[in-house]
Amino acid sequence: MPLKEKTIAKVNEDVGTWPYLAELPQDKYGLSFKKLYEEEGDKYYLFSYTNEEKHLGFWAYYHQETEEYKVKIRMGLTEFCLMQYITAKAATFESFLRQYMDADIHDLVEYNPDTMSYITKSLNITEWDYSEHLPPEVEGFKLFITPHEPKRVLNGSYIVADYSDFSIESNFIIYYNEFRCEFFGEARVKNIPEMRYDFDSKTIEELEQKLDNQLAERLRGIRERAQ
Repeated sequence: MPLKEKTIAKVNEDVGTWPYLAELPQDKYGLSFKKLYEEEGDKYYLFSYTNEEKHLGFWAYYHQETEEYKVKIRMGLTEFCLMQYITAKAATFESFLRQYMDADIHDLVEYNPDTMSYITKSLNITEWDYSEHLPPEVEGFKLFITPHEPKRVLNGSYIVADYSDFSIESNFIIYYNEFRCEFFGEARVKNIPEMRYDFDSKTIEELEQKLDNQLAERLRGIRERAQ
């Protein structure tokens, strides 16, 4: 849905001349700043910090559908909104950016063990010797995120492993969810999510067996459908 004229007028009135942008550095932790003010569907993007080589990004935008200012981040093919930024008021949005953005971009680029809850830490995922079960490359998919540096996402989930082939916009991710106390897998085929339950596991030992028996076949199937 394209942006309405009244939406563009509102955003321009709120932040059309936004002194805050002049304060922002051109680089944060290896991500490059860009002023945008660009329309995409029902979103009006204001600025971004991105690194295309590392497949990482942080975007500030106005969402016409909800009439709110928001931030989304991307790590590889995984993209989601950060809930702490959502607000209808531009002044409040700026205050949230000042409060949270530096740390959030740092944690996007660098692994921060403090983002992991006590429950998940107790599994010792970062101490797991996964080398025999998660090779650096399988069926042309490269290990983009490893268990030594898991990434927190939404709803109590962490990306434990991410095999990606960005050339075909496809990947396979192993998550751990601390509310379900369970590992599970999710694929993207040409950037379309696909959930299956083959890798559901309560323990690392159970997950290891399923990875050994099914990972190569799973990635092979993703590639066949993507191509």
